[in-house]
Amino acid sequence: MKTDAELKHDVEHELAWDVQIDDTAIGVAAHHGVVTLTGTVTSWRAKHVIEEAAYRVEDVRSLANDIEIKQCWDTQLTDPEVAELVHSALIRDHALEIEHIRATVCDRGSVTLMGQVGTLRERDEAEHVVRRTAGVRSLTNELVVAAPHVAPIDLRATIEQALARRAARTTSHVKVAVNGDTVILEGRVASWVERRAVIGAARGTPGVKYVEDHLFFT
Repeated sequence: MKTDAELKHDVEHELAWDVQIDDTAIGVAAHHGVVTLTGTVTSWRAKHVIEEAAYRVEDVRSLANDIEIKQCWDTQLTDPEVAELVHSALIRDHALEIEHIRATVCDRGSVTLMGQVGTLRERDEAEHVVRRTAGVRSLTNELVVAAPHVAPIDLRATIEQALARRAARTTSHVKVAVNGDTVILEGRVASWVERRAVIGAARGTPGVKYVEDHLFFT
């Protein structure tokens, strides 16, 4: 494991390396392995890009993103303009079935997603799309997973098959348990990328409405 000073140094260099990021307005701190990001950006997309960059750094496992979104008055979009951009972004994403998704925009860029999706992964994808849309300042995700009932034994088998298609080190230390429509993940993973892959396999399985993450890092 890196020291806090090494972790801070590596995150700062990763932010400076990414051409999408203006790192001059971003502060980085590390304490007991937890990275904290501070500063201001003009969009939620910029905030999200910085967060993703920090997580690319080895040994970053917990992160507090305290970056504020402050749009310039001369560039701030109206709520109708934001609503149009959100609607267009959702339509363009072929991973989403948008006929049951509704987006309400109010209070200068505050978006609420409502309706139904088929899997937790679709719910995550809709949130990801909206977060990266210009003019969005905050998001409340009230999408409901309207998944068909699947027997717990079948849910577990489907998820384990998905994990088996990945690297052996990802699957060998992970246990999958199912309680109704809830999946419980336990065991060791070697990196943030592996953790995201395991959770993604569960959240993308039809019939799963909730995922309990008890994974830990080696």
